[in-house]
Amino acid sequence: MKPSRPLYERDHELAAAAQALDALCGGQAAGGLLVFSGEAGIGKTALLGEIQAMAADRCTVWSARGGETVTSVPFHVVRQLLQPALDQFPADETRALFGDWFEIAAPALGLADPSGPQPDPQGVRDGLDYVVSRLASRLSHRPLLLIVDDAHWADGESLAWLAGFTARLSELPVLVVQAHRPQELADRDADWAVARTPDSGGTAGHPALIRVALRALTPEATADLVRAGLGEHADDPFCREVWAVTGGNPYEAVELVAKAQDRELPPVEESAGLLRELGASARGSGLVARLERLGTNANRFAWAAAVLGTEISQELAATLAGMSSAEAADCTARLRDARIVSGFDPLEFVHPLIATAVYRSIPPATRTAMHGRAAWAITQAGLGAAAASRHLLEVHPDDDQELVAQLREAARQHLAVGAPEAARRCLDRALDAPPRPRDRAVLLYELGCATLLSSPATTVQHLRAALDTPGLDETLRIDATFRLASALSHNNQLKDAALSLAAEASRTAPGPGLMRLQAAHFLWEGMQATEDDGPGRSARLARNADHLKGRDNAERALLTLRAFDAMLRGENAQLVVDFCERALVDGRPARGLGWTDSEWGFELPAMVGITYAFTDQLDRAEALFGEAVRAFEISGWSGAHLAFAHTLLGLTHRRRGRLAEAEGFLREGLRLADRAGSGLPVHWDATCLLVDTLLARGRTAEARLVADRYDFGPPYPSAMVLPDAPCVRGRLLLAEGRTEEAVAELESAGAALEPRGRFNGVWAPWAGDLARALADTDPARAAHLATRTRVHAERFGTDTAIGEALRCVAVFGPAEEAAHLLAESVRHLEASSSAYEHALARFEYGTAIRSHREVALAQKLATACGAEGLASRAQQVRASIRSSE
Repeated sequence: MKPSRPLYERDHELAAAAQALDALCGGQAAGGLLVFSGEAGIGKTALLGEIQAMAADRCTVWSARGGETVTSVPFHVVRQLLQPALDQFPADETRALFGDWFEIAAPALGLADPSGPQPDPQGVRDGLDYVVSRLASRLSHRPLLLIVDDAHWADGESLAWLAGFTARLSELPVLVVQAHRPQELADRDADWAVARTPDSGGTAGHPALIRVALRALTPEATADLVRAGLGEHADDPFCREVWAVTGGNPYEAVELVAKAQDRELPPVEESAGLLRELGASARGSGLVARLERLGTNANRFAWAAAVLGTEISQELAATLAGMSSAEAADCTARLRDARIVSGFDPLEFVHPLIATAVYRSIPPATRTAMHGRAAWAITQAGLGAAAASRHLLEVHPDDDQELVAQLREAARQHLAVGAPEAARRCLDRALDAPPRPRDRAVLLYELGCATLLSSPATTVQHLRAALDTPGLDETLRIDATFRLASALSHNNQLKDAALSLAAEASRTAPGPGLMRLQAAHFLWEGMQATEDDGPGRSARLARNADHLKGRDNAERALLTLRAFDAMLRGENAQLVVDFCERALVDGRPARGLGWTDSEWGFELPAMVGITYAFTDQLDRAEALFGEAVRAFEISGWSGAHLAFAHTLLGLTHRRRGRLAEAEGFLREGLRLADRAGSGLPVHWDATCLLVDTLLARGRTAEARLVADRYDFGPPYPSAMVLPDAPCVRGRLLLAEGRTEEAVAELESAGAALEPRGRFNGVWAPWAGDLARALADTDPARAAHLATRTRVHAERFGTDTAIGEALRCVAVFGPAEEAAHLLAESVRHLEASSSAYEHALARFEYGTAIRSHREVALAQKLATACGAEGLASRAQQVRASIRSSE
């Protein structure tokens, strides 16, 4: 990459690079991002070469380059960056470098065959982050410089990795330098780091960014370039004409000077009129004409090289061109002499502009045939359908069933390494082939499955088309419907999910498939924020599930749904726990019902754990959710799935009263969710729980900031939120002193929940909070609400529910009765695992009886919980009690 000519008017750019390298190598252990942009030929590659030379003795340098014809090859740029470094290690040491990420990330780099479930693309990116971080740490005193040229032509998977990796460079001794053409990058609409990083200086969690736009050379610099090539005797009019012809573009100026030298053109004013003709031969049709003058063989060999794109194998180019090795060597020599290619084996075009011009000069039919031959040659070499897929994508549709089969195989291979977008391209292309009519529905089903983790809306489109197309057998129809419902639910279309399942169930014969559809129908009906007949659905679910023993996964799924529904309704907690026990095998999800099993989905084990969390079985809940984190990490599902697992652990810690720990897990859940997208279901759950946790800690202003950042409020999503979102928002409004708004929100929550028979006051504490809000303005209604809350809590029977209800009822009783109720509340909450609620009840009890000892115990409990607000209030009450004694 080192430039072969001096750099003109690049002092500012080189100074920026020198400053970035000094910062990197100065022991600050903080990386950064240096971005150069400019039009084709402006000198980006030469500048990167000079930066590489500057860093050679101070850094370890890895470099890569995008290519116009290889943008569809997943991880192409990442492989260029990492493979040379990893090739230095023996296989066992390479595996150790990856650690637990080997099965997830190594296949993306071509270092291992895929194994295990399809990885989440975010998990692959996290694995690559880990490997680069490990490699950087092994470089000892030499920091790492990553150079990416022609980033506008980097493949999407590499761009996505770079986007995430560059955001955390402030943690690593790594400098990333990249160059791109701005318009081409904008045209690709790449989700790319530069668009999301601050303009300069960096902020917390982001690297320092230096962004430099390269400009064309001035007439003075162009004159210096001309005289360096043609001699100091080149006169001013000649030099001025070179600048006018090339527009100050360094590449075109260098090429024009070289051609003038080849023609032995005197660099004087009399020759200036010939420069425009010479300049035209350096690009476009002029370049093509110059290539044709080299002879038919050289022209055909250049075409073959252009089809192959980058890192061009001379042997493979000879095969495509239909010539012998000797002929290929002769063509290579002629193309090198003409400054069209460089290197020997592999070859590269001297400049991307030349590669583009040559590729576009190939007659379309010839180009298509050459891509087909390239795909055949790559497959014959045993490199696999995925390696051949970029050529398969260019083959003309011609009712070729072998092409369909190859593209489907390529899609499977892309999915297996975490490249669903590459798989989608292959399957879309296979649909155009076209496939046989009987295969079309299956191909649409495969296309829907390919986009399940990355694009629910696209998945819905393809799976609906698959179900509307004849050709799916019953097993695939059931699976397609189940996946369609899952995609609809994650696209905030729960009602449509339930309707799709009901329609398919109505035409499915009795058996395990029907039970699967029925279970999924109950799931997505029950998860809706609103429904027409909640009690009717609950009754149907009870009739279907209460008698089951959990003998197979269909029965276990129905028992899980029954347990979750019963918990929300506030049925006897022991009965609820019994349903959970029947839904598990030896206390764990059965094979096929685990966190990463695709047949049933992660929702079922999550529902078991959530049910445990709200029935005071917190050890069991925490064990299940810890297993979820491990399962998702092992499988590389580190997007929304891992975010949800952290959120669930946050729920467990919130229920235990470990508020600081809960906050940590919930913030991590939001961080992971933010990487996966915006407005996801997990955003609502994590935000709701975090707001509730911050309120318990006494940090109302922070809770408001979180609520506003994530638009926590109406309109609510179509799916229910964990816990009930309007209840938590009502609690936030109360903490802010916005009582009238809080009353309206809590009344609305009750109006939605009561008709559905959902009376669990721990999940949805609207009645207790509303009673407190109405205590002064409508004490009779408030006392009635509190009494009803107690009735429902005693029916449910958990210590947390009863203790919280007694604490609420105590607000409305005479002093002596209130003290007795609060003492009972303390007893129940001490027996539960809800340490924060225990501290709150003990504080209220100690305040009621003016007991310094009880309030001191409450303060100690609150401090241990991380409830700073409650601890502060307790300290104030203690001081008041002391002063009155």
